[in-house]
Amino acid sequence: MSKSYIGKLARINLSTGEIKVEKLDVDLAKKFIGGRGLGTKMLYDEGVATVDPLSEENKLIYITGPMTGTRAPSSGRYKVVTKSPLNNMIGCSNSGGVWGAKLKCAGWDAIIVEGKAKEWSYINIEDEKIEILPAKDYVGMLSVETDEKLKEAHKGCRVLNIGPAGENLSLLAAIMNDKDRAAGRGGCGAVMGSKLLKAITVTATEKVVEAHDEAKLKEVNKECLKMIKENGVTGGGLPTYGTAVLVNIINNTGSFPTKNWQGSYYDKADDISGETLKDSYLVKNAACHRCPIACARVVDVNGKVCGGPEYEPLWAYGGNCDLHDLNAIDEANMLCNEYGLDAIGTPCTIAAAMELYDKGFIKEEECEGVPLAWGSSKAITEWTKRMGEGKIPLAKLMANGSYRLCEHYGHPEISMSVKKQEMPAYDARGIQGIGITYATSNRGGCHVRGYMISPEVLGLPEQLDRTTIEGKAKWCMIFQDLTAVIDSMGMCLFSSFALGAPQYAALLNAGTGTEYTPEELLEVGERIYNIERMFNKAAGMKPEDDRLPKRLVDEPISDGPSKGMTTKINITLPQYYEVRGWENAFPTKETLERLGLAE
Repeated sequence: MSKSYIGKLARINLSTGEIKVEKLDVDLAKKFIGGRGLGTKMLYDEGVATVDPLSEENKLIYITGPMTGTRAPSSGRYKVVTKSPLNNMIGCSNSGGVWGAKLKCAGWDAIIVEGKAKEWSYINIEDEKIEILPAKDYVGMLSVETDEKLKEAHKGCRVLNIGPAGENLSLLAAIMNDKDRAAGRGGCGAVMGSKLLKAITVTATEKVVEAHDEAKLKEVNKECLKMIKENGVTGGGLPTYGTAVLVNIINNTGSFPTKNWQGSYYDKADDISGETLKDSYLVKNAACHRCPIACARVVDVNGKVCGGPEYEPLWAYGGNCDLHDLNAIDEANMLCNEYGLDAIGTPCTIAAAMELYDKGFIKEEECEGVPLAWGSSKAITEWTKRMGEGKIPLAKLMANGSYRLCEHYGHPEISMSVKKQEMPAYDARGIQGIGITYATSNRGGCHVRGYMISPEVLGLPEQLDRTTIEGKAKWCMIFQDLTAVIDSMGMCLFSSFALGAPQYAALLNAGTGTEYTPEELLEVGERIYNIERMFNKAAGMKPEDDRLPKRLVDEPISDGPSKGMTTKINITLPQYYEVRGWENAFPTKETLERLGLAE
């Protein structure tokens, strides 16, 4: 057995209580690396693409990558792979912290959860021992309190759990771990809730996962750490200001969406920037497992020390809701963590609701005392809480995302989403390549499945002109494929600001004994992206699902440095399909055969 792959997984059936230990198919693992790639292939092979996402037939795969828990830098990531109830497509959400590394150190590459418990339960893992225990005492608890109570019951454990949003089957429900880390997108928390699974605790005796060649890994690590330290983003901007360093950077390009994407420049952006967050609210930095970057923020929110906001919720609660009250944004972000809500989808849905309210589609009486007014601090905190609780009618509707909310009021065009998932904090009119990423993301509107902001704005690995479309289809494909590799290895995407395919190949080869060239590794990423697309095809995806909101195509940016720009997705999408070897949004037979996916 190759080191870095433990070689086994657990299959847990909540309906029957049966727990089976299975061998990892190492040959298959190497074909898809692990994590995101292997999890998707397993889900596809087990026929989950055609099931109801909230039925007993759906499955949750909590899966590590071969580098998770090793001495590699930023190697704390795990994936939750399932069928998304938000859009009925592949649901794969990524989280950091320590929980994933502990699962691997406990001796498990993955755990597959099937069926539905007869009563609220949680899974307790202590190295080789796995048991299903009653969770009735934890139902209704906020996520942070659940974490603390389970740590009292299982000394030394790490906790993954859902908050009230997941219990209520909100389609924006996240899965939380280590209190403020989230597998946030696609409604995976609702799938946990549908199975009456409140939490998974992990206690591990081992501290690190051994690599195939520890001496070689140490050598490669040294090179990678030097590159990370010397890089201006990973060695400077992110440690100093967190991801919120992007607020002023993106705003200065005129690509910082405001008022639900009606504008793209916010004149009060500095009030909610990473610099202001650091000066006014930062308590300390925090880091995931073996991370040299330490970009996470720990902040003081009205006397409570907790995890602080990333760039996306700062934007989404801030400029996108026309609000520059940083204390209220910190509080709303904290409420997302406590209730277990997606901190992108939730504020973006509030912004859509604000536009619906502003235009008279949502009536005053529906707001039950808290108007959804632009720039209202009370609105963002109270409606986040209401969405988490899911009690009043409008809040229940909002808790299922902006697409269903806007469709309910007869104006789906107001939802700034792709495949029913809200887009994050970069206007695709002002940054052309990120629009291709949004439109073609297999899990819906997403920036971290091909982070074109890196070359188009940050100039890494080279500076591209954000306003042009030339060559962007090919660049997008490369970034998507490399990201699939990084996600599947169990490493953090942020390491890619400093590292490239040669470094990832060297890390993986030292960890597992493989002999990938950088080119071969990118081909594995391409295979992963294509198997995700085939899952979506089996799930009923249509070619027209690869699209951007009408606003971005038809309405030029009204203000700021990118004034007058629209997305050129109608030109770039056919170019993208050509470089991918796809026709009408799906892989051709020849492409599948080339990637070993013909079956």
